[in-house]
Amino acid sequence: MKKLLFLALLLAAALPTFAQSSYNFQRRSLFEVLPIHSNDIVFLGNSITDGCEWAELFDNPRIKNRGISADRTGWMLERLDPIVKGQPKKLFLLIGTNDLAAGIAPQTVVDNIRRILERFRTESPRTKLYVQSIFPVNGVDAGGKTRKHWSKGAEIIETNKLLQELCRELDIPYLDIYSVLVDERGLLDKRYTNDGLHLTGEGYLVWKKAIEQYVK
Repeated sequence: MKKLLFLALLLAAALPTFAQSSYNFQRRSLFEVLPIHSNDIVFLGNSITDGCEWAELFDNPRIKNRGISADRTGWMLERLDPIVKGQPKKLFLLIGTNDLAAGIAPQTVVDNIRRILERFRTESPRTKLYVQSIFPVNGVDAGGKTRKHWSKGAEIIETNKLLQELCRELDIPYLDIYSVLVDERGLLDKRYTNDGLHLTGEGYLVWKKAIEQYVK
């Protein structure tokens, strides 16, 4: 009985990983057959990007969503080919929170982001790049399954500082979305989230307002 219980627990622990890797594969394979064009605006990121209907939000059919839930900087580096090949007009990058939740150091996250940006600089120099800050988290008011992210508030702040420095060095616009989503406690404002990590519709509207001058 104990052996069966152990096997059941082991299987249950593996299911989320399997489901996530399956979803990642499905999204990547889809993006490989959906071409990016030179007048497209690409939103590249993880689940926070994945969760929005960007073309509808901005009423612009040229906006392409290339977010994949649970993505990390290292994994993103492996799926850039179809985007770089398309030579998009603009690219809005948001990545890093899942790296930090997995224990990856802020400097490593930023080093990988540098590699992403330099890939576009080298192979798609016409693409206007925008780097967005990693968003705050909230483990106080939340009720979801994002606990491993909640404790990374300090790491998020550190990573954002490093991102700002990187953007200054590379002369790439840094868009501080963190500041418009954070509350007076230093947490993701509960008005904009239901799990302490992802955004609700109201949160996406705040995000839209913060970047719409750059999307046009």
